[in-house]
Amino acid sequence: MNRFHDRRFLITGGSNGMGSAAAKQLIAEGAKVAITGVNADRLAKAREQFGTDHLVLANDAAHPDTGFKLAEAVAGWGMLDGLWLNAGVAVLDEVASIDCTSFDHIMYTNVRGPMLQLSALLPYLKDGASVVLTSSSSAYEGAAATALYGASKAAVIALGRCWASALAARKIRVNVLVPGPIETGFRDFLSHEDKTSFETAIMQQVPLARVGSAAEAAKAALFLLSDDAAFITGSQLPVDGGLVRR
Repeated sequence: MNRFHDRRFLITGGSNGMGSAAAKQLIAEGAKVAITGVNADRLAKAREQFGTDHLVLANDAAHPDTGFKLAEAVAGWGMLDGLWLNAGVAVLDEVASIDCTSFDHIMYTNVRGPMLQLSALLPYLKDGASVVLTSSSSAYEGAAATALYGASKAAVIALGRCWASALAARKIRVNVLVPGPIETGFRDFLSHEDKTSFETAIMQQVPLARVGSAAEAAKAALFLLSDDAAFITGSQLPVDGGLVRR
């Protein structure tokens, strides 16, 4: 397949997990790719793997200048055919433990970050480009321990719907990927015991009875970024083994 020959894509949170899997596939299909991350070791490894034809950028979605820095980098690189706003953080939280610090940590990264990034990058998106946002099945699950994280990802869904309307005049499509339990290391902040317990509980609710792979989620995102999805905008695509059955 060569769907992306000579096209340019930016993936935030592209140094690991779903973003990294997508970047590798895009490159395999002829694209030029820019990725972001915050982990220095992962960024160094990506630079070694991807070579000088691609951009590997240190960028923190929670920082107020996240959009400005990305726009600055893209300005000297080329117009974008696609943008996947994928960077995010996850936590488990008891309701009584939520405070301003925990709220800001999640909301700055998962909500304000993509808002600032898209706003700054709009001049560098080609007319007819595709934008994908990463939400989460946590927006629908109603799990007791993910109120703050789920709220941030529900906000992403609302952003996607609004942006699909706002950018339609430029033929820019905006869609939301809704991953469920995907093995990306995203839950590595949990202890081994808590992670096992959490995933076991989720598996009991997943009809396909397994965790998905980063590559499977990436393929769904690439579909939305490709011309195969040319008549799809304002949608939510679940990749969750049937967990939320949407």
